[in-house]
Amino acid sequence: MFGLSGCALVLSFGLTLSSEPPPPKPETGRIATGFLYKTLTLDDETYAYCVYVPPNYTPEQAWPVILFLHGSGERGRDGFLQTEVGLGTAIRKHHHLIPALVVMPQCRPRQSWIGPRGLGPMGRMALKCVEETSRRYHCDPDRIYLTGLSLGGHGAWALAAGLPGRFAAVVPICGFAELGDSTGLAEKLAPRLADVPIWCFHGDTDPNVPVTKTRQMVVAIRKAGGQVEYTEYKGMRHNVWDRTYADPALWKWLFAQKRPAAGTGTDEQ
Repeated sequence: MFGLSGCALVLSFGLTLSSEPPPPKPETGRIATGFLYKTLTLDDETYAYCVYVPPNYTPEQAWPVILFLHGSGERGRDGFLQTEVGLGTAIRKHHHLIPALVVMPQCRPRQSWIGPRGLGPMGRMALKCVEETSRRYHCDPDRIYLTGLSLGGHGAWALAAGLPGRFAAVVPICGFAELGDSTGLAEKLAPRLADVPIWCFHGDTDPNVPVTKTRQMVVAIRKAGGQVEYTEYKGMRHNVWDRTYADPALWKWLFAQKRPAAGTGTDEQ
């Protein structure tokens, strides 16, 4: 279910943000904020997802965007469960730390964010959610961030490697390149992640995803010349995301990152 071939992640996936001006405010004079239920249709399938709009959102300014990939326990079709664990919880408790639009797609049951031979339907759906959000809201294309936990951490590593230069920064939490025995996939992904600002997190007693999986990625990226940041929580198990997302230092670092000017990235075709 989680395996990826070494060639699967050397593809380039399209992510488009609308260049059209933000739409006018609704007739009520206000734009709805909070966790908003949305749907989109892709390949004749309709997917439900959520977008968090900050209470002080205004279309007069360009807003950063965070794409959040949830873990395996939040897979489903309801469009809301993914807001109850991880970043959604942090927003409810500490929304002042996260002045951004947050796109929260939901992976279907028994599927993964990345397919066995490429992006796959769930990854394409997640990117489409970002694209649709950019059509409705005034988003800053140079401040698109990616984060995920557990299965979503796996998706964050993979999606960032498939789209080098597209995300301003990436925050994988208790993620992995592959579960089980290593096949060298981390070393294959690392050169494509070397220029991406990354801060990753893991608990050193994690029984679900061994901490060695993040350590392996960190070593590989640093060998490839990257400057990845890594926080390893001593004595913590799988759920390190609550602590991570509640840390003001993370958000200060994240929002300081900005995608390089066009023509200086590392996107490959």
